[in-house]
Amino acid sequence: MVLYKDLFWQLTLREIKARYKQSILGYAWAILVPLINLLVLSVVFTYIFRVPTGSTPYAVFLFVALIPWMFLVSSLTSATGSVMANSALITKVKIPREILPLSAISSKLVDLILASVLLVAFLYFYQVPFHITTVFIPVIFLVQFFLILGICLILSATNVFYRDVENILGVFLTIWMYMSPVLYPSNLIPENFKLFFFLNPMTGIINAYRDAILYGRFTDTYGFIYSATFSLFILLVGIIYFKNRSRFFADVM
Repeated sequence: MVLYKDLFWQLTLREIKARYKQSILGYAWAILVPLINLLVLSVVFTYIFRVPTGSTPYAVFLFVALIPWMFLVSSLTSATGSVMANSALITKVKIPREILPLSAISSKLVDLILASVLLVAFLYFYQVPFHITTVFIPVIFLVQFFLILGICLILSATNVFYRDVENILGVFLTIWMYMSPVLYPSNLIPENFKLFFFLNPMTGIINAYRDAILYGRFTDTYGFIYSATFSLFILLVGIIYFKNRSRFFADVM
């Protein structure tokens, strides 16, 4: 894979440039999209449904989870079709095909970084104090990245053989969001559903982000350990599955 690092960077830069090519606002969309989502959801869940978040303003509570969630959604959406989008490259050049979904995910890091800058501005505006636990954010992100990469490897390989995957993905992501504590705190989940709810690996990840950034503590340590274990498992499964299926890519393209 190291031998193909130049190809990886070229594919990543191509993805970034293609997304904002002939766009009037360009990279500003990376900030405007999460900002618009935040505005709409904040109004709905502050003034209509009134989700309790204690002393933390709902806009801040939501934004801390919305940014990593949007990174997950954009990565999965882009990476799922990455192999098919580069079918000409696969049939003509011998390359490690894992580069394709990996570069699709990496191209979304630009949006993530710009949105994170906006989050810092929000935290400053709402006078949220800095906590030393923010040093753990790279660890939390790494766990999330492993989860995303594992899922993307599975979906991108499956999509080559069954094109329905891209169509089903949008519905799946919508359901997954409502089953994750993005819009609401975990303590609102009824006792009867908590076991099923905490089997969702994004629950531990989102709670870890909020604990580290907003509260300066880790209240869901076991949940995060489960998420980390699950993410590593999915990554391993994804690598094995992708390698096995990639042998037949050229035959069906």
